[in-house]
Amino acid sequence: MSSRYEVVIYWNDEDECYLAEVPELPGWIAHGANYQEALANAEAAMDHWLAVARELGRVIPRPRRKAAHA
Repeated sequence: MSSRYEVVIYWNDEDECYLAEVPELPGWIAHGANYQEALANAEAAMDHWLAVARELGRVIPRPRRKAAHA
């Protein structure tokens, strides 16, 4: 299910690494030395976030639907 969420990845000059965030899943951020590592770490963090939320009985946000642009 984690692959259904939008991941925003950007370079951070201050930390000198790529940061990855998922807007629907507040409270965490992943990082990596390169884009691919940041994405892999984000996917692992999402899976963990979702597992803990289920375990605690928390509401899990639905992935946003993106409108297709021509």
